[in-house]
Amino acid sequence: MQQTVCRFYSVILILYTNNKTRNMLKGKVAYITGGTKGIGYGIAQALLDKGMKVAITGRSLQAAEKAAATLQGDRAAILALESDVSSLAAEQKAIAATIVQFGHVDVVIANAGIGHFASIENISEAQWKETIETNLTGVFHTVKAGIDPLKQTKGYIITIASLAGANFFENGSAYNASKFGLVGFTQAVMLDLRKYGIKVTTIMPGSVATHFNNHIPNDADAWKIQPEDIGELVVDILQLNPRTLPSKIEVRPSMPSK
Repeated sequence: MQQTVCRFYSVILILYTNNKTRNMLKGKVAYITGGTKGIGYGIAQALLDKGMKVAITGRSLQAAEKAAATLQGDRAAILALESDVSSLAAEQKAIAATIVQFGHVDVVIANAGIGHFASIENISEAQWKETIETNLTGVFHTVKAGIDPLKQTKGYIITIASLAGANFFENGSAYNASKFGLVGFTQAVMLDLRKYGIKVTTIMPGSVATHFNNHIPNDADAWKIQPEDIGELVVDILQLNPRTLPSKIEVRPSMPSK
């Protein structure tokens, strides 16, 4: 009798362990803006590693295809698309193309962003407009284009903001404005869409080793957050128990630069 009970509990433990460790993301589809390098690329690779299908966008199809060719995974699970987030029509077209290729969309990640940094005396009107159009209005376009498909899958929206969305700094008027706006926008969207079963999170990274603002990643960036770290964070968010929603996440290097 005792051996039978032990075997029974062993089976229960195995079933519980398998359920906890099963891959919840395999076969799901993510649409990622600005996926040709940096954070977007790191997220794409992390999701591919979990068996997801990914569509990555760039402002040029050539850049998107070049990045897609270097991603590791099933080639049939990777789609390269051209889209400029400053155009709602372009984002609608890109998400529609993703659905044609993969059948549906489960996750929309609004990552595309730029930065112009100068004193308010020196920043140009064109730089101001480009920053807002990409970092804030661009996210609006991506989210708007993704709402109806995500209602069908009860999916997830993740926006990539910045600690600059909570901390202002000199020469940051345009960038701060775009990221402060993005954080507020995403939190309001979270409240708007949760009644449809759509979850919304904004991630606010600190220093990340990327090509942002014409930087070339190098060994001196070892102290920074790496793009793959943000990818791992996105995987963790998507695998949380669905009753839990981390609506706003600040993430920074664990140690300052030396």
